[in-house]
Amino acid sequence: MNDYAFSSLPGIEQEELLWLQELTRNYSSENRQRFLAIYQGRRKEPSLILICCLIGLVGAAGIHRFILNQIGMGILYFLTGGLCVIGTIVDAINHRKLAWEHNKKAALESAALLGL
Repeated sequence: MNDYAFSSLPGIEQEELLWLQELTRNYSSENRQRFLAIYQGRRKEPSLILICCLIGLVGAAGIHRFILNQIGMGILYFLTGGLCVIGTIVDAINHRKLAWEHNKKAALESAALLGL
């Protein structure tokens, strides 16, 4: 498996691509395929986070935090109306950073599952 397999991930940005290539640099082709399969299931697209933030502006706030496995923040956003809408707007602006932080954790967890 070549380094271009990561570029097939939807919505991947250059920083994430380079980070994944560096993380899996010493993996065999088989281990890299396993990593990619696990990571794809755990990865969240930035566009999904943005859409959920925007839904939170008109509906139930905090959905995006639940998707990012931040249950406590999700409950807080839900009960406070997205921290009086301001928190939801800030998260909509920073949706790429939120997704990147989640995806970085997901990549490290995926690597740990493989024991590599």
